[in-house]
Amino acid sequence: MATQGNLETPELGITDPSQTEEARRDRHLEGKLDWVVFGFTSLLALAFVAWGFLNQVGLASSAATAQAWVIVNFGWFFVLTSTIVVIFVLWLAASRYGKIPLGKDGEAPEFRTTSWIAMMFSAGMGIGLMFFGVAEPLSHYVSPPPGTAEAQTNGAMQIAMATTLFHWSLHPWAMYAIVGLAIAYGTFRRGRSQLISAAFRPLIGEHANGPVGRAIDMMAIFATLFGSAASLGLGALQIAGGLEHNGWVEQPGKLFYIGLISVLTIAFVASAVSGIDKGIQWLSNINMLLALLLAAFVFVVGPTLLMLNLLPTTLGDYINLLPEMMARTNASGDESMDNWLSSWTVFYWAWWISWTPFVGMFIARISRGRTIRQFVTGVLLVPSLVSLVWFVIFGAAGIDAMREGVFTLNNGAVDSNLALYELLESYPFTSISSVLVMILVGIFFVSGADAASLVMGTLSEHGTTEPSRGTMIFWGALTGAVAAIMLAIGDPRDPGAALTGLQNLTIVVALPFVVVMALLCIALYRDLRKDPVMLRDLRGSELIEKAVLYGAVKHGEEFYFVVKEKKDKGSTTEGQPSA
Repeated sequence: MATQGNLETPELGITDPSQTEEARRDRHLEGKLDWVVFGFTSLLALAFVAWGFLNQVGLASSAATAQAWVIVNFGWFFVLTSTIVVIFVLWLAASRYGKIPLGKDGEAPEFRTTSWIAMMFSAGMGIGLMFFGVAEPLSHYVSPPPGTAEAQTNGAMQIAMATTLFHWSLHPWAMYAIVGLAIAYGTFRRGRSQLISAAFRPLIGEHANGPVGRAIDMMAIFATLFGSAASLGLGALQIAGGLEHNGWVEQPGKLFYIGLISVLTIAFVASAVSGIDKGIQWLSNINMLLALLLAAFVFVVGPTLLMLNLLPTTLGDYINLLPEMMARTNASGDESMDNWLSSWTVFYWAWWISWTPFVGMFIARISRGRTIRQFVTGVLLVPSLVSLVWFVIFGAAGIDAMREGVFTLNNGAVDSNLALYELLESYPFTSISSVLVMILVGIFFVSGADAASLVMGTLSEHGTTEPSRGTMIFWGALTGAVAAIMLAIGDPRDPGAALTGLQNLTIVVALPFVVVMALLCIALYRDLRKDPVMLRDLRGSELIEKAVLYGAVKHGEEFYFVVKEKKDKGSTTEGQPSA
């Protein structure tokens, strides 16, 4: 048994570390509301909502000021941490730690691989792919990163595709993976509560159960709340953009967006309370099929040859430009670089980091029984490949349409809300495809948000995998309210301003959790070193080394191994060589 503040190390031969005293101590609180975590975070969130309703101008000004301060002083920290996480996760998968299971020894995966990937992808970034699929490559083509290429040239196209892939492939999914690994390992291998704080036991010991641990969980809830609210805001902007583009509504205002978010919030709360097996898995599988249908349609009717040519080119440019893209900070240019980073790379890193608690905990929840190597391979490589194909299809289609004069720029910039609809308008079956987009965004909205409400409920109830319906409904409704406020402070009638409002708050709220992410890597490494698999490997190597030395000294090369049970102190030891 470990002393206070230290990890309990399981026995070498144990197949179920969840049966340790540490695990039993954790589990007896599961399902009970943590009034400190729930009460404090909910009061602060409600205070934010009240501030937004009473003084939108003041909130918008404060958010912009705070965002500018974070970018200037901590933009480098976002960039550096994201790169370290990518390297660490890839190293874990390739190392001897990759064979450690996220569950009992020999336990089979809980979900089929196809459903596992569908749920993971839908919760992770589905709504963002719909919003930025055409808009981001087109935006970089029209306005490339400062100091890279001349706008609307072949060079700008290559830069645009590589930059987009940089924002949507290894880096975001590595961030999700590190949190998912820490939670899945702690929950299914060690038997701990499904809490971010529980993953820090290797660093802070029993303090994880005290004020420090609760502070970590509260930061996770805040990050989840604002990260998911930003996603909901993007979804609402795009759905409203589709309705306006098709002439079904005219100039949607703040009340319209509040109503739209309210309807969608009711939908995802209903899905969340139905559980993973029914609601989330069902919606995720439907969305995967609809997204494939949309991508196949654009691939067939769009510039197919350009897409096929861009597939290897984009991958090669991404690999070639990766060091330069990872190194972009405020020192890379003047004020224009600051503005570009805050609108794109740093915003993305903050957005992904704010998503890590709920996406990480969600993919941990659905990954029981897989090894670390399988987990990392699935979480990193599969979504990255899907992102590559998705952005090549929609990015190439958008750039080709721009060259043909299809798009109308808004003050020299791409209207992200309407970009996908404008593209589809140049293809056959416009009415059908545009409705399909709105349905997709709506389902992505629901599947992503109900995963977030599930996770916030888990964090509020001592890590239970099945939080109460009341808690999930509360957090779901509050997420919708925060999304409405984030849109309102940016004026939804101005797409650029609305997106800026979402970006500002996301970057500010994500800053404390960057520190959590960095420390989580250290905590997970210390945990894995004491896993029974690693301890058995270490003990086996020690015994073999001693046996070989003993045999070589006593018998020369003429010896072999006989493994015997150790019966008493004077008997033959395990692994002793015989002549």
